[in-house]
Amino acid sequence: MKHLLILTYLISFSLIGQNKVFDTEKSNNDLYAYAEYVNVYDSDLVLQDLIKNDSLTYQQLKTGNHSVGFTVNNYWLRFKIVNNSKSSKSYYLETARPITDIANLYQISDDTISKFKSGDKIPFKDKQVKHQATIFKLILPPNEIQQIYIHLKSDGETINLPLNLYSETEFWMVNNKIQLFYGLFYGLLFLAGIIYLFFYTSLREISFWYYGIYVFSIALMQAALDGFLHEYLFPSGGYINDRAVLIAAQSSNLFLLKYCEHFLKVKDYLKSYLKGFHLAYGIIAISFLMLFITPSTLKLSYPLSNLNGLFSLLLILTTIFTMRYKRIKIDPYFSFGILFLVIGLLGFVMNNLSLLPNNFITLNSAKFGSGFEVIFLSLSMTNLIKQLRLEKEQSQAEALKKSEEISQLKTYFMSNMSHELRTPINAIMGIAENELESIEHNQSRKPYKTIINASLSLLSNVNDIIDFEKIENKQLELNPETFNPSTRLKQILENWKAQALEKGLQFTYEIDKHIPSKIYADQVRFIQIINNVLSNAVKFTEEGSVYFKLNCSRPFEHICRFSFQISDTGIGIDPKAKDDVFDSFSQMKLNHKRQYGGIGLGLTIVKHIVELFGGSLHIKSKPDEGTDVFIDLDLKSLPSNASEIVQNNNSNLSLHALIVEDNKMNQMVMRKILSSSKTIDFAIANNGQEALDMLQAADFDLILMDLQMPIMDGYEATHIIRNGTLNINKNIPIIAVTADALQETKHRVLKLGMNDYMTKPVSKDLLLEKIYALDFSEKHEPIKHEPR
Repeated sequence: MKHLLILTYLISFSLIGQNKVFDTEKSNNDLYAYAEYVNVYDSDLVLQDLIKNDSLTYQQLKTGNHSVGFTVNNYWLRFKIVNNSKSSKSYYLETARPITDIANLYQISDDTISKFKSGDKIPFKDKQVKHQATIFKLILPPNEIQQIYIHLKSDGETINLPLNLYSETEFWMVNNKIQLFYGLFYGLLFLAGIIYLFFYTSLREISFWYYGIYVFSIALMQAALDGFLHEYLFPSGGYINDRAVLIAAQSSNLFLLKYCEHFLKVKDYLKSYLKGFHLAYGIIAISFLMLFITPSTLKLSYPLSNLNGLFSLLLILTTIFTMRYKRIKIDPYFSFGILFLVIGLLGFVMNNLSLLPNNFITLNSAKFGSGFEVIFLSLSMTNLIKQLRLEKEQSQAEALKKSEEISQLKTYFMSNMSHELRTPINAIMGIAENELESIEHNQSRKPYKTIINASLSLLSNVNDIIDFEKIENKQLELNPETFNPSTRLKQILENWKAQALEKGLQFTYEIDKHIPSKIYADQVRFIQIINNVLSNAVKFTEEGSVYFKLNCSRPFEHICRFSFQISDTGIGIDPKAKDDVFDSFSQMKLNHKRQYGGIGLGLTIVKHIVELFGGSLHIKSKPDEGTDVFIDLDLKSLPSNASEIVQNNNSNLSLHALIVEDNKMNQMVMRKILSSSKTIDFAIANNGQEALDMLQAADFDLILMDLQMPIMDGYEATHIIRNGTLNINKNIPIIAVTADALQETKHRVLKLGMNDYMTKPVSKDLLLEKIYALDFSEKHEPIKHEPR
């Protein structure tokens, strides 16, 4: 019965005209010329029914890679093959595309019918030859004609009908070359994708992200077309494997468009073209949804995706040509990359349509196009990196320039603010102190003490603001000098005692009798520490007392340890907030709602200054019970004799001073201060130019120089004096007396050649101390001066 069935097949096969037989010993691998095919549409015929059906009309294959286009129909191929040698031989037959759903081969010999399976609809392990391509192994017995039928079917993808027959040796040689080509191709794509995603993470330029994902999408699409996804990712076939090509194709289409849109800056140069890009995005979204609705929409998604891909390429080309027409600069490598992509895809499509001959180049034209595209687009991206680097360097240069300008403006603002605030404070305090000296009745002295205390409080806030800016910029520095700590401490303690008594608080203080008379330290910062801590103690105590104590010890011969204790019975500090008291604007964090005043920088600055001194700061506190602040500073002590001798000698000299000051109130303050000294005579110049004229007309022993003045400021005047270009004693001592308390200002005036520097408001004792500390060894003989 079995032999009868086979005989029926042979008779039927010969009757329908398939009489040519492919001889493996004589033919030149043109098997397609011996084969014919038939379209049975949606008929799921078995082999027996196919052979019995006399109404079918077979057509001759015209090329070695005949394409029937996008289809869901069933196609059958048939041909006869003979091995005329004296022994059996093995051959490998390559047919159909790797993504063809069903590819079954039937081999009919004299006494048997054999069926072999391939295609990506079945599990990979069920394929006759475990290869990503559609490969069958044919065993041909000697001198026996074999009749071959091949059944092919897809879900809407293009079906190709190649027939490539190889001997075993030829097959493995070709296979090795192809696998090497695949390795180079996918390696290039993988490397490019990784590199540009890395660039994206580093540079945050969105073009790199789109391009990296596009390259990976291309790799996935080609891997799906070549059957690698079925072999390695989806070996069981299944739902996702059936749609992998379209998913990857739509992804590559989307990210190519997004990459081109951003790389070409379409939004900036050709805004009207965005409609075309948005249309393409919409079609991608629709075709993607069609993959998952019904088999019919899946079928339509294949041509729709390909047409949209063609539209996208035309859109990109049109954009490039338009930009070139408008003389908008485009990277040439980008244009070459897109050109190769178009050429490669056109070659792929034309080969599928049998318009190009079937060979290695035409079969892999899409890969060649994509490969060269990646190379040239990578070169264009390299130029983009260079451009971004240049833009970044330019941006950094501009930012640096802007930062320097802002820094200069900030320094100018702080300097100007210091000057504008300290100038009136100097006048106010000068007048108040002068009045206090002339009033003996305590009740009449009280308003002036209030004025002085308020001025000192305002001055403390001004200092804190300036110092906070220095702390933020890490520019706060110490400027050590010789001074009497006892005198300074008593001044500030008396000030805070007066304010405490006004609040109804007890204020007591103890100063160790062993305190040195002279220390070498930054006296401004030394006093600022005590001032800020006492300010908090008085401020946050509503009733009770404030206590100050200083102990002095000598851990080393020339070092005196100042151990301060400032205690109060105020509101205390909550343990949860204790760690925040040194933060900037801590009052706002503690939600005191401005109840206690101040700007909230006191302890922040104290902490930084104590650290600059190399000291320690410790706080003990309980809510509603009060706070104890402990500060230890190791300061250099000096023998008092030498400096006192110099000052005492200078205090007996008759000195003629030139006050250079433009502000009338400050002139009045300086008059009051110097008038209190019986040995200092003075004259006043309103600006630097006037001072130079007076210096050339008369002899002076020292200059008290303001800095910010009209016509000629103190900087320019000092520069001219020190240059010696005028008939003036270029070594005359100069003390800067300025309302500008910035550190930069002090450095600048000392570098310019001034002998000393002090800030307004002017302390009478400090000014006289600085004057008498000057070296007057080159002082001229006293001359008769005009009356003041």
